[in-house]
Amino acid sequence: MLGQNDRPALKSRHFSSSYRFVETSGEQLYINVCRGCHMVDAMGASGAASYPSLVANRNLESSFYAIDVVLNGRRGMPSFGEMMSDYQVAAVVNYLRTHFGNSHPDAVTASDVQAARR
Repeated sequence: MLGQNDRPALKSRHFSSSYRFVETSGEQLYINVCRGCHMVDAMGASGAASYPSLVANRNLESSFYAIDVVLNGRRGMPSFGEMMSDYQVAAVVNYLRTHFGNSHPDAVTASDVQAARR
């Protein structure tokens, strides 16, 4: 049983019931949106399609690149710009840039995402 100040375990599922995602943290967004292709450990996968590893991924050094890929997609990755708010994009980009062997502490803001939208 959870106490008043306890956060629910992120293993619980938050499913979006509309075209827009409801998750708010970068971790929740990764778990419920990204890991289906990039896998639990972010190592990516190949088979019917190829999903790049996000582990120590040098492309994530550029915050603009990461923002652009989430907003507009790239190759086989769909665009999520219409499904995520500026805050959600910033949250998931910051999560990716600070986890899975990535250590880029210069945080992306919702204003950065707004400026990058086409």
